[in-house]
Amino acid sequence: MKTLKLIIAGFLLFISSNSQAQVAVNVNIGTPPAWGPVGYSNVEFYYLPDIECYFDIHLSQFIYFNNGRWVRTKYLPRPYRNYDLYNGYKVVLTDYHGKTPYKYFKTHKAKYYKGYKGKPQKTIGNRQDYYHSNKNHKSDKKQHHGNNGHGNGNKKH
Repeated sequence: MKTLKLIIAGFLLFISSNSQAQVAVNVNIGTPPAWGPVGYSNVEFYYLPDIECYFDIHLSQFIYFNNGRWVRTKYLPRPYRNYDLYNGYKVVLTDYHGKTPYKYFKTHKAKYYKGYKGKPQKTIGNRQDYYHSNKNHKSDKKQHHGNNGHGNGNKKH
């Protein structure tokens, strides 16, 4: 009888720990990246004018044009792997809600040209926190650190 109670207690503990773990995972979905600008909620996309690509906040994916089509990936395009996301300017697309922000790419490209700087921006996190939390992910460091001459402003739109 005592063994049966222990098995039931263990089973209930196992079920409750699994449900708590699932909740913790879901909390982070759609969280803006540490390099994103402070002060915006309910936005889905950033446009990065220096590299002419978008960032989908909910899916944590970059969207860029490659070989005649729009591509979604977790990483920056190869030519921009050293682009400094913390200092590069991010246009926050506050007026767009959908899945294909590139539908307005011609407008975004003309209005927010390479080198565009709007109002000053402050990032949600800082580079040191990001680096230390991802120090074991070499590909992430390559993707998100360094400056290849692009995006050295710190302004907000």
